[in-house]
Amino acid sequence: MGEGQGFQLGTVGALSLSVISSVSIVICNKALISTLGFTFATTLTSWHLLVTFCSLHVALCMKLFEHKPFDSRAVMGFGVLNGISIGLLNLSLGFNSVGFYQMTKLAIIPCTVLLETLFFSKQFSKKVRFALTILLLGVGIATVTDLQLNLMGSILSLFAIITTCVAQIMTNTIQKKFKVSSTQLLYQSCPYQALILFIVGPFLDALLTNQNVFAFKYTPQVLAFIVLSCLISVSVNFSTFLVIGKTSPVTYQVLGHLKTCLVLAFGYVLLHDPFSWRNILGILIAVVGMVLYSYFCMRDAQPKPVEASTQFSQNKDSENDPLISVENGTNVSNEVSPQKPPVWSSDKDLHA
Repeated sequence: MGEGQGFQLGTVGALSLSVISSVSIVICNKALISTLGFTFATTLTSWHLLVTFCSLHVALCMKLFEHKPFDSRAVMGFGVLNGISIGLLNLSLGFNSVGFYQMTKLAIIPCTVLLETLFFSKQFSKKVRFALTILLLGVGIATVTDLQLNLMGSILSLFAIITTCVAQIMTNTIQKKFKVSSTQLLYQSCPYQALILFIVGPFLDALLTNQNVFAFKYTPQVLAFIVLSCLISVSVNFSTFLVIGKTSPVTYQVLGHLKTCLVLAFGYVLLHDPFSWRNILGILIAVVGMVLYSYFCMRDAQPKPVEASTQFSQNKDSENDPLISVENGTNVSNEVSPQKPPVWSSDKDLHA
């Protein structure tokens, strides 16, 4: 199996794991919060991260991956920023209507595209942007119902969007800059994320729910769902870092909206949640946007005819010139080598 095929199989596996684990944890948490009344989302997230770190530490002791220390300031800043973004998203949900919160999540994709274009000179074709617009329109139709604006909620949403975009971009860039895997980055950043949420979680939850997490009555059923949620979160956190590292923050957000559509569908089928023709229409439009996004990305990834002819010309010239430096830094020897397959674009969005 070639390197490109192996990369694509790994990407498909990461995307599948992310979808399955995320939909599972949403269903589990919905039962925990809506049915059993455990509404302390931020504190629960801190427990998720703590269990994830402990699981990774056990995996490290079993030598399932290698610990690779790198810039401690980058790790600390990244971990703290991730924790802050989670807290701000929860605050945004608490101070805004559900519809405005969904609009906040929808705004993450265009904000990420803007930041990557401005600061990383990343190019998104018009067709890809068109597909993203169709996707966001569909998700908006399916999920956004009421839009009640208030100043505090709007400010919190703005900060939540910015911190989430920056944190997800950092997830991708740190893995490439320091040559670390998703597991290595998650292992080193988890303690900082868990610590900040463990400290502020009870206060945020008390502010949003007017309840004390330590005074809650923990029945065996509640404890069982908390344990199950924490176990699933290990897969969720791992697959999140894995997907962003293998693809891009934008592709991860596209995947997130696919998970939203699946959650709506599963909620209707399994939990008999109310479902309207508007939800169905929105999901169908969103699916069309996702298909177009994947198609345009894969088509953009194909080597251009000019590039292919240039590479062929270089290979022909190399028969006469013993030391020709090819564009990607590969030296061609004076022996005639079999033509290598075209190098795929480094834009990871195109591999989704």
